[in-house]
Amino acid sequence: MIEEVLTSPIACQGVFWQSLPCELVMVPASDAFPEPASAPAPAAPQDSAATASSPSASRDAASSPTPSGDAAPPHETPLAACGPVILEDRRIVETVERLQTRIGDRFPHSGLYHLCGQLLLLSQQASRRSRWIARPTLWIRALGYLLAAAVIALLLHGVSLIRIAAEPLSTVDLVTVMEAGINELLLLGAALYFLISLETRIKRRRALAALHELRSMAHVIDMHQLTKDPERTQRIWTGTENSPRVALTPLQLNRYLDYCSEMLSLTGKIAALYVQRFEDSVSLAAVSEIEQLTTGLSRKIFQKITLLQQYRREAAPDDVLPSS
Repeated sequence: MIEEVLTSPIACQGVFWQSLPCELVMVPASDAFPEPASAPAPAAPQDSAATASSPSASRDAASSPTPSGDAAPPHETPLAACGPVILEDRRIVETVERLQTRIGDRFPHSGLYHLCGQLLLLSQQASRRSRWIARPTLWIRALGYLLAAAVIALLLHGVSLIRIAAEPLSTVDLVTVMEAGINELLLLGAALYFLISLETRIKRRRALAALHELRSMAHVIDMHQLTKDPERTQRIWTGTENSPRVALTPLQLNRYLDYCSEMLSLTGKIAALYVQRFEDSVSLAAVSEIEQLTTGLSRKIFQKITLLQQYRREAAPDDVLPSS
């Protein structure tokens, strides 16, 4: 049996997430799928010298492994479930910063480089805002509960002032009183819900405002790759006076499109930070919308990269585009 303890963070392209320590136990195939029991083999004849007992023979017999079917299995550590996998805001910020450095190495004076700098600022703001949203705002909760308690106290005080008449109420008066009481209870419930959910609504408003910025960022990234068509790298391409000027080699165009795809992917990850510890259906729907938007835009970029690599293979079949 092989036992391996995983205590280091899971790494993948800048380590977006970190898992809590867990234990992984690998069971050999012989233990997982035991062979069917076969008939015991006839015992071989033993002479008197081989059956003689001695201290060394006893020690060897004690230390030698016994068949798996006769002896108790060795100590086994049960399979433990890994802890929750969460996004690390610090790792996302580091990945965006590293991506900006990579873009600056190839396109130091391009608009995409400065746009990635703005994405870096948004990721840093998301790190601070998501932590603020995850923390409970005690003064807002206390204010909401105090106002709710005051409303309930006023209601009870008003009920205590009611004087019941000695004569019985008529049917019309009873219906009128019941209708007024039900309306008051509904209004009281709405007021209590408004006060108790005050903290959630304040955090939701701030999260939606930040998500709107990320949605705009995704559209701006798409605008940067809008005129980067693979056909412009072909020799047979002829532009017009109003055609955009794109002076990029196939390799540079491939890297440019790949950088745009990475920025879109990181935009979705930054948006996910806001709802990681904030269970709000409205904010979660907004994040899902941004994820769908960035995925759709990345799919268009991937089609361009595929077409560009096809053109490049046709021009030089043995040439492979490097990645960096």
